[in-house]
Amino acid sequence: MSIPLTVITGFLGSGKTTLLKRLLADQDLSDTAVLINEFGEVGLDHLLVEDLAPNTVLLPNGCVCCSIRGDLKAALLNLEGRQRRGEWPVLRRVLLETTGLADPAPILATLAKDANLRGHFHLGQMITLVDAEHAALQQRLHPEWLAQVAAADHLLISKDDRVDATVLAQVQERLSRINGGAPVQLARTLSGADPLLRSQAPRGEAIASELARWTLFQPVDAHHHAEAQVCCLSFDAPLDWLTFGVWLSMLLRCHGERILRVKGILEVINSEHPIVIHGVQHCLHAPVHLASWPAGPRTSRLVFIVRGVDTGLLRRSFAAFLGQPRVAA
Repeated sequence: MSIPLTVITGFLGSGKTTLLKRLLADQDLSDTAVLINEFGEVGLDHLLVEDLAPNTVLLPNGCVCCSIRGDLKAALLNLEGRQRRGEWPVLRRVLLETTGLADPAPILATLAKDANLRGHFHLGQMITLVDAEHAALQQRLHPEWLAQVAAADHLLISKDDRVDATVLAQVQERLSRINGGAPVQLARTLSGADPLLRSQAPRGEAIASELARWTLFQPVDAHHHAEAQVCCLSFDAPLDWLTFGVWLSMLLRCHGERILRVKGILEVINSEHPIVIHGVQHCLHAPVHLASWPAGPRTSRLVFIVRGVDTGLLRRSFAAFLGQPRVAA
């Protein structure tokens, strides 16, 4: 049985280890292994959670990026091997706490593309913490902050007690503009092992449900290079799967670093079942075939979170490449 890897990320000082300790204090997470990635040669965070999670592994010396993918793979395979040999009890999940400078894309790429990991592990939820006190500054100065927010399945706001109601509302609005499909919650309102960790819908179904909440947002500040835009496309005619795949592959190859997130539910020719796609930057996960369409109109929908990409050109490119007479926003 494949084990979900839930990722807890967020910029430096956002409270990831504090959240992890709170979650691990719940007995429902006793069958959880923990991986902690820290930047630098001396790791400390793992010492703070070892009493709650004996199955803790430190991934030192860098962010979860290209240089440490091998360490992440080795750690996961070691967990699987020890479980198979009976050295550990059966694991229900793995939690990965990333460094505050991590880009989530390589984590997803490691799970999606490594043949040795597929079948043993799959991506659970991407949980991103956002420091309410410093969110505006971090968004303005650090591209990693934006990548973490865009990749999130759930957004948790920390340090809300250090800002007034006006600033908190601005942070919530900012997050919704960047990643309108991800629920936004105050971290302090979580109680024990939150339901988002206890039980998780199959990834395809979760994404299909999430897409129903997306609307087209304008950039928070169109004059700043680091701001994100959301481009939502919907279309009624069934797609040719191969043709669509060529277009999307070309798009990600040319602009992958600026396509922070893509999600979609598609009706394709000669299939009664919808296909769900999702990816981060260059990494596109294997498509998921749903048993049936979710409630609502049977309409294909694509959502792109982009930075530095003309959304009008993206929309026209899609319509032209697929020969669609009209692509609705």
